[in-house]
Amino acid sequence: MSTHGYETGRLDLPFVGISTFGKRPYVQDWDRIDAHAAVLGAPFDAGTQWRSGARFGPRAVREASTLFSFGHAGAYDHEDDRTYLPGDVRIVDIGDADIVHTDTEKSHANIETGVRSILKAGALPVVIGGDHSVNIPCIRAFDDQPPFHILQIDAHLDFVDERHGVRHGHGNPMRRAAEQAQVTGLTQVGIRNVSSTAREGYEDARRMGSDILSVRQARNLGPAGVASRLPTGARVYVTLDIDAFCPSIAPGTGTPSHGGFLYYEVLELLQTIARNHEVVGFDLVEVAPDYDPTGSTAILAAQVMLNFLGFIFDARCPG
Repeated sequence: MSTHGYETGRLDLPFVGISTFGKRPYVQDWDRIDAHAAVLGAPFDAGTQWRSGARFGPRAVREASTLFSFGHAGAYDHEDDRTYLPGDVRIVDIGDADIVHTDTEKSHANIETGVRSILKAGALPVVIGGDHSVNIPCIRAFDDQPPFHILQIDAHLDFVDERHGVRHGHGNPMRRAAEQAQVTGLTQVGIRNVSSTAREGYEDARRMGSDILSVRQARNLGPAGVASRLPTGARVYVTLDIDAFCPSIAPGTGTPSHGGFLYYEVLELLQTIARNHEVVGFDLVEVAPDYDPTGSTAILAAQVMLNFLGFIFDARCPG
């Protein structure tokens, strides 16, 4: 008889056990990653300019993701008539980068080490933030990789060069990304009228290779139209700020902005990107669970991440 008091084996229900992402295997040794995709937590929010709390995002998203752990043989979508993430797609959770409180550079360096370890293993890096500054070390980790384009889905441009002496906060990541030699350009989608970037920031972004679309412009174009704005054949890194969504469905974030996307608008864009481009990595940031007592924001984040992973590997191994 089992010491847990159950005779016929473990059910491993979502609310039981350790909350790895999607209840996938945990890999502690970053030199022994053997997977198609590896999830890294980046629980850092010292880059925030207003409401903190995104340091608890990775833990909340992981816990929410256990809701979707029933599909051991994959997830069947009756609309697409496809089974996503079948058992032969190996996804692991490598835990969190070590965060040193108040020390941005050391914390970012540890995040960068994690992403480099995933790339060295030949796996797809999937990073859960944390505030959007965690994108800075993620992109740096690709400095020995072939060039790629960045798709940012976000309410804010995040293209500030320096503010109050800060160059590596959550208002700076797209500016820092545009400076990297491996980044060929950016498509910034969902940017709207409460952006914290001044006019010169928009001018700098366009001068440095950005294509900027608001929510209304993206809706007019549709997912296929937005995707067509990306360079044909480009490898793509996706960075998704949860505040790209309308706060009516994603209130759990530090800088909510009304007028955002709804679920299917983002989902269909991600599906189109995965079909037309090689996705080389992605991060999802700015989930701050304490501002959403319902837990809906974390569930939304987990669902988007799992669906995007399904689209990516379906495109790589169609059939």
